[in-house]
Amino acid sequence: MTDSHLPRRTLLRYGAYGAGAAALAATAASWDRLTGADIPGRDDGSLVVATLGSAFDPATVDALTEGFHRLHPDIPLRVNAVQAVDWSDFFAKILTQIAAGTAPDLVYVATEGVQLFARRLGVPLDRWVRRDAAELREYFADVHPSLVESMMYEGHLYQLPMEFNAADMYLNKQVLKRAGAGFPAADWSRDDFTALLREMKRTGGAHFTPYFWTNRLWGGVVPWLFANGTNLLKESKAPGGSWLWDTFYPAADRQGRGGGFRWTTPQATADRVEEAYDYLASLVQEDLCTRPEGGNGSNLVGVFSTGRVGVTPAGGFWAGGLHLAGMRAADYDVQYFPRWRTQRHQFGAAGYALLRTSKKQEAAWEFIKYTARKDTMTRLFQSNQTTPARRSMLTAARYAPTGPAHWQVFYDTLDRFPDTGPIPAPPQVAEVTDVLLKYTGTALASPRAVGPALRRMQGDLEQAMEREI
Repeated sequence: MTDSHLPRRTLLRYGAYGAGAAALAATAASWDRLTGADIPGRDDGSLVVATLGSAFDPATVDALTEGFHRLHPDIPLRVNAVQAVDWSDFFAKILTQIAAGTAPDLVYVATEGVQLFARRLGVPLDRWVRRDAAELREYFADVHPSLVESMMYEGHLYQLPMEFNAADMYLNKQVLKRAGAGFPAADWSRDDFTALLREMKRTGGAHFTPYFWTNRLWGGVVPWLFANGTNLLKESKAPGGSWLWDTFYPAADRQGRGGGFRWTTPQATADRVEEAYDYLASLVQEDLCTRPEGGNGSNLVGVFSTGRVGVTPAGGFWAGGLHLAGMRAADYDVQYFPRWRTQRHQFGAAGYALLRTSKKQEAAWEFIKYTARKDTMTRLFQSNQTTPARRSMLTAARYAPTGPAHWQVFYDTLDRFPDTGPIPAPPQVAEVTDVLLKYTGTALASPRAVGPALRRMQGDLEQAMEREI
């Protein structure tokens, strides 16, 4: 079912915002014993940057290294492209490096790891951002404040966002044509979505699934919770952050901003959460979708491109992925997630985080600034394997070779829906994710399973959130 022509780096990005948390939690829990970073003979003087090996191709890594060397010939740089099966494996290998006294200076971290990393492993970037404010104004003017806020924790900024992916809806246009259905409007509703699935089912045949989604934190049940005006955990904003908002953003953009998100009290048994699960259970019972599978969704490319799936949630990374898998731009398109009580979307983002063990923090900051430059990011993300954090990089020319026709949706998900926010990822994200995935599968096993499963989910989430990180 997996398209063998889809590069591993694209598949890994599909699962980037929903994996790796457990391994990072292990890193944090073991922090007290990871003190050998400066063992003599284990440091060749280079600034060491750890990235997931399959996230960027070798040519891109070479361009990154060469460009930085031209700008900073006095800072030797080594990009450690860690070969890993997925993000969880990647973080496990980073843990091994730290334990061996060969910790990198910088690590590429996705949303799931931001707060856990900030709490136990990372260094706030505040003092450098303040110092180099004039140099950074152009960057912040080009990056949506929601992405920046998702990289903050308790008033401090820990990463500069480089990329993000919001969960929008991809539609197979051949399936739409077969069903005699038009492309949905931007403000389509949940009921419009259900009606479209029924039309697809009517004309789809025995081996066709109108809607397919994967059981994970990013792009799983969470988008439906957001659309129904709720969340898995109670959400609020930490105080602080005015030092950043007042410096870089106009009044309209900084209104309502704080010092980062807080996710606290579990609310799995809230009426709107149960309502979202009841809706998904009804789709399963009506054979409009299957029970969600676990994993990173790597089998979706094949079933979507061959017309065996009509609609699926995915982010901007799929534009490059479908193109590389051989799907023509004219055969698919993307629209916002359907409206329910709200049309709030969820996203995951990523950027470089600085380890506390680094003795090259000034050099590391120079690298972070370099990777946030538009020319650097253009080289890194030239094949549409993700959505760049910089708004100006999303152009018609960029998406002409790959599609989709409605490519503006990717960034307009932030601009048009300013309450769009990150997936719930507290420092206890590993346990929260495990509980969510376990009971989501159980809840959708039968129509009567939703209530009991959510009650058990609530109890396990309460225990998970009580754990001290």
